[in-house]
Amino acid sequence: MTRRKIEIKRIDKKTARQVTFSKRTKGLFKKAMELSTLCDAEIALIVFSATGKLFEYCSSRMVLIILNYPLLDPACSLQDSWCSSHMVKGEELEGLNTKELQELEKMVHLSLRRVVKKKDEMFLNEITALKQKMQDVSVKAQVLEQGHSCHESSDTALKLGLPFPD
Repeated sequence: MTRRKIEIKRIDKKTARQVTFSKRTKGLFKKAMELSTLCDAEIALIVFSATGKLFEYCSSRMVLIILNYPLLDPACSLQDSWCSSHMVKGEELEGLNTKELQELEKMVHLSLRRVVKKKDEMFLNEITALKQKMQDVSVKAQVLEQGHSCHESSDTALKLGLPFPD
C-alpha cells in the first residue's frame, strides 16, 4: 500500500490542525538541522503557530544570522549578495581579475570610512551627553552647597539664641 498525495488546503478541525502543525513543524526543524549539518549552512527558522506561540531553530546564533542577512535589492540575486559578502571578508577571491580586485578594495575602503564616520559620530554624541550630565551635576552640587551653607548659619544662630538672618 502506497501513500497517496493529500490536497494541500486548510484543515477545518482545530485539533487535527494542531496535530498536523506539530508533526510538520517537527519535520521542518529536523530538515533544517540536517541541512545545517550536511551542508554547513547557517540556518535560522522562525515559526509562529495560529495561537501565536513561537517555535525557532538556529544553527548558530539567531542574532548573528539575522544581522548577516542582507537587505536585498529586488534585482539582486541571493547568490550575488552571498558572493559579495564573502569577497568583502576576503574569502572566495580566486576568480577575480585585478580590475575586480581594485573595485572590491575601493568598496571596502568606502565601507570602512562609513563605519569610522558613524563610530566617531556616536562618540561625539556620547561625549556631548556626558558633558551635559557633568554640567547638571555641577549645578546640583552648587545648589546643594548653597543650601548647606544657609542651613549652617541658621543652625549657628539657633545654638547661640540669635534671631534668624534675613
